[in-house]
Amino acid sequence: MFSQNELEKIRAARELWEETALQRSLARNPERAQKFITTSSDEIERLYTPIDIAEMDYARDMNDAGAYPFTRGPHATMYRSKVWTMRMFAGFGTAEETNARFKYLLEHGETGLSTAFDMPTLYGFDTDAPQALGEFGKCGVAISSLADMEILFDGIPVDQVTTSMTINSPAAMIWAMYIAAAEKRGISRAQLGGTLQNDILKEYIAQKEFIFPPEPSMRLVTDTIEFGTRELPKWNTISISGYHIREAGSTAAQELAFTLSDGLEYVRWAIARGLAVDDFAPRLSFFFNAHNDFFEELAKYRAARRIWAREMKETFGAKNPRSWLMRFHSQTAGVSLTAQQPMNNVARVALQALAAVMGGTQSLHTNSLDEAWALPSEHAAMIALRTQQIIAAETGVTNTVDPFGGSYFLEALTDKIEAEALDYFARIAKFGGVLPAMERGFQQREIAEAAARYQREIDTQERVIVGVNQFVIDETLKVPLLRVDEAGARHHLVRLQRVRAERDNARVGATLRALRHAAQKQNENLMPYLLDAVNAYATLQEMMDVLRQEWGEYREEAII
Repeated sequence: MFSQNELEKIRAARELWEETALQRSLARNPERAQKFITTSSDEIERLYTPIDIAEMDYARDMNDAGAYPFTRGPHATMYRSKVWTMRMFAGFGTAEETNARFKYLLEHGETGLSTAFDMPTLYGFDTDAPQALGEFGKCGVAISSLADMEILFDGIPVDQVTTSMTINSPAAMIWAMYIAAAEKRGISRAQLGGTLQNDILKEYIAQKEFIFPPEPSMRLVTDTIEFGTRELPKWNTISISGYHIREAGSTAAQELAFTLSDGLEYVRWAIARGLAVDDFAPRLSFFFNAHNDFFEELAKYRAARRIWAREMKETFGAKNPRSWLMRFHSQTAGVSLTAQQPMNNVARVALQALAAVMGGTQSLHTNSLDEAWALPSEHAAMIALRTQQIIAAETGVTNTVDPFGGSYFLEALTDKIEAEALDYFARIAKFGGVLPAMERGFQQREIAEAAARYQREIDTQERVIVGVNQFVIDETLKVPLLRVDEAGARHHLVRLQRVRAERDNARVGATLRALRHAAQKQNENLMPYLLDAVNAYATLQEMMDVLRQEWGEYREEAII
């Protein structure tokens, strides 16, 4: 972008500045710290100039928004045409309670739904299982059968509103329930739009809600990709998720590297199944964290789009430009929320949300101020939604595309994070790929070391957390908290028992036997069998137990 002659002039001017203006300034006002670091503990230079992006080629590395490699955004006009989808994560207690929260959020301007499931559902247990005791509805809605799913989306136009579902090991079963519930209302599966998280690799790496061993788990994910490609053209069958990797303590570069390496692994499995890359790649989606360091997050998002575009085009030979696009959802950083002085979380979330928007997100969830204590109250969820609406309507940041593009600092940071991610790709390849590296604990160990370093920086006050290690006050919690009503569990269990009593149990048994037989075949797609079982009102655990018996359960080796 600059000639060698211009760069030499800039270097000479920089040296003169360091010897004169900088030295005078430091003599009067010494800097506040010996070094300044990002949230990921990377050191930040005092000043960035064209020297730091001397190798940049605009067309190759940035280009215009909507043009390969999409560094500046996947669409030419971005938010000038349509602002991001405001997709607030919601779910607690019974299907009835969460249905009411969905309707409340839609009435107040939410433009897409995002469903949280409780822990028993996430682990594939019915609410009356011994393993589920005491966990009903506490981190999301309880779904044990199609009957619950019918109530969860009752009265909601699922052919008009897209739905995201945050579930992984039992994702295929929950998705089958959603499809069946819509079809019972006369809505065809081809009309349904939304996203299934369905990212099992990040479960082994970070979140730990895995059930089956990696290979059969990957088979089940590939089944959903194949089925969605053929039957649900509007549905994103996987949301490749860095969010939970970052929540586990990773750096921004680790979040980016491990997420994209997982995504590329899903592409390999789908191609091995016989799918053409351009048939399924346009429906792949991503999910990233929006953390505290504003510019680091912008750089991460921009590097993510650039790497993905190049990998899809150059490594996998995708021809359709839509296959090169990375579309992603963002959520503000839950791990950054503090129980101390919870009102401070409103400011944190606003700035994190702004970073996601400036980074070009396609949809966004803003965390609520009370989430370090409990599930979001209705009032707190409203503030979080209004935060997005204020950013969209009042700040002016939607008026131009990628307004920070070309910043010497941002472009240098984008290059740095990209280089770190590519280095991780090479290190993973030395293990033989994502699964062998994961089974050896590579990604897990890298995340653990980053998390430990971050905590040490807080403990030594090298890193300030307002209200936690500085600016501390003694206060009594004044934020009203949402409590899950235990009567809801009894109500849910009555429905579950009624389903088991009133359904055709012979039909249920036949569908479960067919599912077992299909699971024993290597290349049989399980989605049609799951839909048959769901429509017979087989419960979530009944279906999961068939696969537990066939495939076994995974036990992670200790990482030393």
